[in-house]
Amino acid sequence: MPSGLPVSSGGAGRAGRAGGPKLHAHRRRELGQSFQDGGEHYDRVRPGYPADSVDWLLPPNARTAADIGAGTGKFTALLLDRGLQVSAVDPSADMLDQLRKNCPQAHAVEGTAEVTGLADSVFDVVSVAQAWHWCDPLKASTEIARILRPHGTLGLIWNQLDTSVAWVHRLSRIMHAGDVHKPGFRPVVGPEFENLESHVTSWQDAVSPEDIMELTKSRSYYLHANQATREKVMGNLEWYLYEHLHHARGELLALPYVTHTWRARKA
Repeated sequence: MPSGLPVSSGGAGRAGRAGGPKLHAHRRRELGQSFQDGGEHYDRVRPGYPADSVDWLLPPNARTAADIGAGTGKFTALLLDRGLQVSAVDPSADMLDQLRKNCPQAHAVEGTAEVTGLADSVFDVVSVAQAWHWCDPLKASTEIARILRPHGTLGLIWNQLDTSVAWVHRLSRIMHAGDVHKPGFRPVVGPEFENLESHVTSWQDAVSPEDIMELTKSRSYYLHANQATREKVMGNLEWYLYEHLHHARGELLALPYVTHTWRARKA
């Protein structure tokens, strides 16, 4: 399990549009479809989240949570570990099958951030980890506000490679890691929410070069690419990791991450 070294960065304010990936609705749906299958592979190669992220997100006395875009349950597990009753929502039946194996205590539901299928006003917290950029943020905000109790908390969480480290920055370009946000990024949330705040956790994941290549295969750019593009990406990674950086096969290296956690309160 990854361990977080907390570096907090707080600040309240209104939601803005600066710096994030800008995807038209059709392209967002097209890329998002890449994750419909491959739940076991995704679960095996994707990193988890630092405990510091969920500890900062949760309000005092939270009892119930909905994890939207839950995937295979990596953030769901942290919510369950804190003793919350959790409903996990994802559009992929394959991902939910893996989630049920990982988190049998969670109530798994097929749905989306825009149409969760969950009841009105029953959750203290709604989290969206590594998935908000696949959502229509205004429609999703309206739906999430519906299922939250008064003054409930919306949490948006992103793991991203720490591109302030030079070798990781080049790695992210070779991997086409499109979820690395630009400085000043603030997620868009609807008018149903206020007091948007952020928190940053820096941590490292112990991985091998082979793990990094498998991680690349779980990303939307690779999944949506043709065979020639996939071979080019893998060839570039092999050159960079083995020849340029001189890592040995099977060697463990510390891959730096930052986890950006945002929270907002239902107005």
